[in-house]
Amino acid sequence: MKNFSISDIEALIGIKAHTVRAWEMRYNIVPPKRTATNIRYYSEDDLKKLLNVVALNENGYKISKIAKMSQTHIANLVKQLKTDWENDSIQMLHLSNSTIAYDEKQFSEVLTGCVAEMGLIKTMDVLLYPFMKKVGMLWQTGTIDPSHEHFASSLIRERIIVEIDKVEMPVKKDAKRFILFLPEAEMHETGLLFTRYLLKKCGHETLYLGQEIPYTDLKKVIASYKPDYAFITLTSLNLGKDINKVIGKVMDNLNVPLIVAGSLISEFDILVKDQLTPLKNVCDMVEFLEDL
Repeated sequence: MKNFSISDIEALIGIKAHTVRAWEMRYNIVPPKRTATNIRYYSEDDLKKLLNVVALNENGYKISKIAKMSQTHIANLVKQLKTDWENDSIQMLHLSNSTIAYDEKQFSEVLTGCVAEMGLIKTMDVLLYPFMKKVGMLWQTGTIDPSHEHFASSLIRERIIVEIDKVEMPVKKDAKRFILFLPEAEMHETGLLFTRYLLKKCGHETLYLGQEIPYTDLKKVIASYKPDYAFITLTSLNLGKDINKVIGKVMDNLNVPLIVAGSLISEFDILVKDQLTPLKNVCDMVEFLEDL
């Protein structure tokens, strides 16, 4: 069982530490435990309780009223809210809770419900991309373990693959060809798989190469497959400061236009270059690909 500091709790539930302390002092909501040296900490059960409290508070319940409820009552109310699939704050909390607990069933239920209600594109835009960004930051700061990040990423990856298989590719006379790959040091495939989903839905052809494709192989692949575009995604925080160098190195090994998407594109300034199209968000991706 993992224990959490007050700063961990602040990062995980999105509520300031002084607010959590105020709830504790005024209403005795989830009082922390203490180490032998009097340092406060919270258990996984405490975190789950606080996530439920935040879920109700963000959906109109006053803290003073929540404080008088039993844990069973709170859990039942949150369970009722869970079926509001378009409530991204509720679903974000459920994804966070199930990730911490390695609860595959609950995580998959959220994914299935949201995709069924909103479709994959909107689910990625309003829920999964923000969630993955949060998970990445929590991993970088040590609030959660690498295994938590891998757990969530793997389940999201599996869901996108399922949705790709469901798409009946429309007949498109002027379909374009894409090669999809990740540059060296970028390991997260979620955005690239989502791109494959969008491209298939738009009727374009793809060659999916995935991770760790040697740059020396790209020219051979391009000569054989003859793509119209290359597409990469960049999300790893450690690449941020070198993002233009990474893009430049990729372009040095291409002779086709490059499209770049991923969370880093919206966070860093991308140098304007011929044959380069940066896409900052899901809306930009959908609009660009549909207009080809």
